[in-house]
Amino acid sequence: MHKLMMGLARTLAIVGGIVLSLLILLTCVSILGRLLNGVFHGGFMQSVAPGFAKWALDMGVGPVNGDFELVEAGVAFAIFCFLPLCQITAGHASVDILANTFSARVNRFLRMVTEIVFAAVLVLIAWKLFDGMMSKKEYGETTFLLQFPIWWAYALSFVASLAAAIVGLYMAGVRTVEFYTGRILIWDGVEATH
Repeated sequence: MHKLMMGLARTLAIVGGIVLSLLILLTCVSILGRLLNGVFHGGFMQSVAPGFAKWALDMGVGPVNGDFELVEAGVAFAIFCFLPLCQITAGHASVDILANTFSARVNRFLRMVTEIVFAAVLVLIAWKLFDGMMSKKEYGETTFLLQFPIWWAYALSFVASLAAAIVGLYMAGVRTVEFYTGRILIWDGVEATH
C-alpha cells in the first residue's frame, strides 16, 4: 500500500512541477512581451525603425493574454499536487524544541494527532473544492479575459486535493497503528532517538 501511495504522491509532484515550470516560462514570456511591446511603442523605436516596430506589434508582440488567469489556476493546482508528497514524507514544517524532550510514546501520540488533523483538513478542503466546482459549473462563471469556465480550475485542484486527502487518510491510519503497536511502519527521519 505504501508503494502505491508513494507512487501517487511522486507522480502528482512531478505533474505539479511540470505545471509550475510551464507557468514560470509563461510568466517570463509575458514579461518579455510586455517589455518589448513598450520598446516598440517607445519614441526611440518609432523614430529609428517605425516599420519594424509596426511589423513587430502587428505580429502580436506583447504580454500573453490572460497570463494572470492561467497563473492563478495553475499555481493552485500545483500546490495541491505537492501536498501528497509533503504529507507522506513528513515534509511539513514543524517546531521540535519541546517535542524533543518528550518520550517516544508521547511523540508517537503527537504525530498521530497531527496526521489525523491534517487528514481532516485535507478532506475538508477537497469537499469544499468540490462544492465550489459544482457552484461555478452551475452558474457558468468564466474568467474575464480568456473566458474559460472557472470550474475547470476547480476541477483540476479538486482532483489533486482528493489525492492529498487520500494520502492524508493513509498517513493518519499509519500513525495510528504506530501509536497503538509501538512499531514504526514508515521511517521518515523524524523518529530520531530520544
